[in-house]
Formats: sequence, structure tokens, C-alpha cells
Amino acid sequence: MRALIVATSCQQLPSGHPTGLWAEEFAVPYLALTQAGVEVTVASPAGGAVPIDEKSQPSEKEAAEWASALSALQSTRALTSVKDDAFDLIFLPGGHGPLVDLVTDATLQEMLSRQDADGKLIAAVCHGPAGLLHVRRRDGSPLLKGRRVTGFTNMEERLAGLHGEVPFLLEDAMKDQGADFHSALLPMLSHVERDGHLITGQNPKSSEAIGKAMVEALDLSHAH
Repeated sequence: MRALIVATSCQQLPSGHPTGLWAEEFAVPYLALTQAGVEVTVASPAGGAVPIDEKSQPSEKEAAEWASALSALQSTRALTSVKDDAFDLIFLPGGHGPLVDLVTDATLQEMLSRQDADGKLIAAVCHGPAGLLHVRRRDGSPLLKGRRVTGFTNMEERLAGLHGEVPFLLEDAMKDQGADFHSALLPMLSHVERDGHLITGQNPKSSEAIGKAMVEALDLSHAH
């Protein structure tokens, strides 16, 4: 089984506010996949080292636990170099970076459109679903239209104090694409939605749950 994780290359929001990848949303699912025997490729729009959001820098204990994941972020493939490869799963972790680069990445959009047409797994957590916003199905309709999904909510953005810094609010943007958006009753709680081959997680707290959901979904697809 092969999985591609696409991380952001973006270090700052248009407002100048520093950002990057949210470490936990990458590391925890990465470890869940690799420990399940999945072959994981890590890519980013620019390739090379991925910027990590300072607010998500791991503790010493986490840095030790996540060592293999964090080292994979030091030398990622450029997304264009893997665009013709086949993957059983494509996963987009968050951090606010995806609101800037993944949201408009034509290579990613084409890969996700093909992944969807093939009925293969697509997953995203927190701000990762920004990369799904402008993806079209083969019939031209939005990928998210009518799909039951979750992502970082307007309320969570407000609580994070960044609702004035972000280029757009993810929850609103997903709903604008026709998504059937659901979230946990209270902000910052773990919440995962699965709709067919599309799996989404709400926030950093959902990192473990989405890792588990992806491994289960891969097991099922492999069984067929």
C-alpha cells in the first residue's frame, strides 16, 4: 500500500503572520501509516524542507517519538515529481500554510481529481481540506459538493485568534463549495467524518483519529 502525504511549503500568510505545517497533524498520522506497513512518500509544492508552525514545535518527548516523521520533513519530494505516480491514499495535513499554497496548486488539484475518479482514498485534517476546495470531479462539479466533511471551524479560527489574519475562513469556503459540513459539539475536540473514499478531520486533536481511520480504510480497500 502506498500513501502520499502533501505538506505545505508556505511559511507566512499574506498578512505576514508566520505559519507552516502543524507538526502533530503530520507526525501522528505519518506514524500510524508507517507502523501499519504503508509505504509513505512525503511531498510539498516546493520540495525540500517543510516549514513547521512555531506554535506546533514538538516537546522533547514528542520529538523523540516523532523522530522518523520529523526527519521525513527535512527532504520532501517536489509535488510535480510524483504527479504521475499511483497512490492508494493522498493525505493533506494542516497548519495555516495550505490556505495559501495547497488551495491553488494545479498539480495537486489534478492528482486529487484523478484519485477521486479512481475511487481511491483522499484524506485531510484541520486546514488540509483547503487543498480540496477547488478540485473538480470528472463531471466538472466541485469535489466537496454534497460530501459529508469536517475541517477547522470558524469558531476554532476565532479561538486561535487568526480569523483576522487568514485569507479566508475554511468552514465558510467548504460550505460555499456545497459541502455537507459537520463538526464536534464543542470546538477543539476530535472529530472525523468519512464519506465514501473521502476522510476529513476537524483539528489537531483529530490527528490520532484520522490516522486510525486512514489505516482502517486502507485495510478495507486492500481486502477487496
